Amino acid sequence: MVRRAKVIGLTSMKTNLLLIGLSALALQAVPVPAQLGGQPGGLGGSPRGPSFGGSIGKLFGDNSAFTATLELQTKGGPTDERMTIPGKLAFDQGKSRFEMDMSLMQGAKMPPGVGAQMKAMGMERLVTISRPDKKSSYMVYPGLQSYLEMLMQDSKTDGSAEDFKMETTELGKETVDGHPCIKNRAVVTDKEGKKHESTVWNATDLKDFPVKIQTADGGAQVSMIFRDVKLSKPDSSQFDPPTNFKKYNDMMTMMQQGMMKRFSEGQKATPGKNP
Repeated sequence: MVRRAKVIGLTSMKTNLLLIGLSALALQAVPVPAQLGGQPGGLGGSPRGPSFGGSIGKLFGDNSAFTATLELQTKGGPTDERMTIPGKLAFDQGKSRFEMDMSLMQGAKMPPGVGAQMKAMGMERLVTISRPDKKSSYMVYPGLQSYLEMLMQDSKTDGSAEDFKMETTELGKETVDGHPCIKNRAVVTDKEGKKHESTVWNATDLKDFPVKIQTADGGAQVSMIFRDVKLSKPDSSQFDPPTNFKKYNDMMTMMQQGMMKRFSEGQKATPGKNP
């Protein structure tokens, strides 16, 4: 009976791992434009979260350090899917940290039961950290006390502010979430001459902070809405993975070991279980 229970438990673990893997692919499919740092990955290479450096960072102007809640909305792309991702953003001189609860994503086409499985696995919370200064990015899973480290391969998402030139054209005046704004067409040109166009709502009562940004890439439209903006420098520790978390280089290994650890802890916690 004990052996049978172990077999059943391992089978369930493999099923859970498959579900989590599918959810990772679903997250990877979020149509984030290239200028946001969206990069493809697989279960071995890991999905990459958005980065807010590069041409997007130029849109913040003189507001080089801030914290805010962020609602990332996407629609269009190959599947014409609409998706909303709420989270918290910290930004400082091109470095960024985006924290989200994936169980709160709306519109994501994930397999049934994945949300509950992600919570059971401790994988619903995800923190993506972008460090252009180190040419690295991190995906941190607080529930697993683990993180992935990846090398940045797209030079267009890093570089200093001087590497990008921006031209703006006023389109009108509108109010966004109570902030009087100037609506601008912004065209950012990178050092290779490639242009990135966005529509930006700059709040005149918030040092021209872009409380709303709309951009498009590959047929997908992405909107970023910033709320609770604080124009103060975030704590520098937010831009590094916790020193007591275990580092991995690929998601599959991290998920496998995380599942084994949870399964082992569950077996030990079962009262009256035979050795």
